[in-house]
Amino acid sequence: MSTTTRIPVLMYHRVGEAHNDWERKYCISPQGFAAHMQMLHAKGWQAVSLDQFMGWLDARHELPEKAFLLTFDDGFLGVYEHAAPVLEKLGWPATVFLVSSLIGKRDNWCEQHNPSGATYPLMDADHIRALQGRGFRFESHTRQHADLPTLDDGALHAELAGARAELTALLGRQVDYLAYPFGRYDDRVAEAARTAGYVAAFCTQPGFNRRDIARYRLRRLDVFGTDSPAALLRKIRLGSNDGSVGNSLRYHGGRILARVGLANS
Repeated sequence: MSTTTRIPVLMYHRVGEAHNDWERKYCISPQGFAAHMQMLHAKGWQAVSLDQFMGWLDARHELPEKAFLLTFDDGFLGVYEHAAPVLEKLGWPATVFLVSSLIGKRDNWCEQHNPSGATYPLMDADHIRALQGRGFRFESHTRQHADLPTLDDGALHAELAGARAELTALLGRQVDYLAYPFGRYDDRVAEAARTAGYVAAFCTQPGFNRRDIARYRLRRLDVFGTDSPAALLRKIRLGSNDGSVGNSLRYHGGRILARVGLANS
């Protein structure tokens, strides 16, 4: 078995029906999600657990060449209703980053971003506990989905440490990982995450994760509801948020030129 030197992390949000163009970017239909997962499986990709991913980063073991980590931000109910059955059939694990003070409520941070003002339900404690026994891992997405760099030091600590404490109480185990809301962070936020006790944190910068990557700047690929299975395959192969055919041609053309000495590798 060939082993990997880089691992992509996929980031999804809501799984359900979208009702406008803004929602279509951050929401994938149940049929679309199933098609994504079935395509990856058919092409030989394999989802790994968060523990396997972190163990690989720390060089405690190897992982196969087409390993990837599957993540969901926010904890939408559609993950329970639509994504979990698909993943169970494949035997694939996933990680969900929860907004601790909004469990069982709605994504109220989207009221200002969604042109319609619509919000959608988030999983409650019973849904979360049920999925814990079905291959799902739950970690922190802060207490209120705050824009962390805009907070003062006290509020920043409350968002990070508060979420960690609330989720630890709910899950019955220590919560060690964070996904920055909106992907927004800076050096101060990363240091605050470390101080609050998180072992690592995920942002939204695209690219692959290699073993030398900074642990509080782990990269993820943003999967859009408008991505076809073919576009997703191009994204995960290139480590890019651009899944277009043109981007793929430019990438492979550049590699061919590099091999023949006509471009920098």
